Amino acid sequence: MRRIKFINDEYYHIYNRGVDKRTIFESKEDIDRFFESMEEFNTTELIGSIYENFLNKNKFGHRVSKPKKEKLVNFICYNLLPNHYHFILQQLFDNGIQKFMHKLGMGYAKYFNAKNKRSGSLFQSKYKAIHVNSNKYLLHLSAYINLNDKVHNLEKFGHRVSKLFKSSWGEYIQEKKVFFCEKNIVLDQFGNRDDYKEFAKDSLERIEENKQIKFFLLEH
Repeated sequence: MRRIKFINDEYYHIYNRGVDKRTIFESKEDIDRFFESMEEFNTTELIGSIYENFLNKNKFGHRVSKPKKEKLVNFICYNLLPNHYHFILQQLFDNGIQKFMHKLGMGYAKYFNAKNKRSGSLFQSKYKAIHVNSNKYLLHLSAYINLNDKVHNLEKFGHRVSKLFKSSWGEYIQEKKVFFCEKNIVLDQFGNRDDYKEFAKDSLERIEENKQIKFFLLEH
């Protein structure tokens, strides 16, 4: 049973990795599927089969526009890497994080196992959760998550692996015109996006230099 209590409007660091540290995203298709699931399952409504909703397209090959739904959680930032992921989530409804994470984990594992003709658990037990209980922690954690691919130095594993990640960093510094995350809780505390970019990079350097990185890692 979880010790942590999820409270509406509060922020939580949510993370997990593959069982036995195995790869959970083996291709860009896998990452895109997981990210699409992050959108599809984040609703108070029943959505039916993920297979019917995932990358739903009309006859012209474009996604069919859907009415806006009430979300269970807000994403503040995220990073998806080959064998693990990190989120900062804000709970919007009672049990919103539990409901969302259950749907996300079960749905993606079903897809991954069917695709790879395997069975059994994909993730290492239940996802971990830490209450983000201060504004300072929220800001530094956002930097750590947005730049988590840099923390793990994916480039050292070669070109293919170095491309197997997806994060909200580009959205935060506006390299990509994406509106998936609720960024204002972080960005409104800086003069502009360049200020946040400088803060995030400096924060990550200080976390690593001061050996504080274990506080953010899966072993914590």
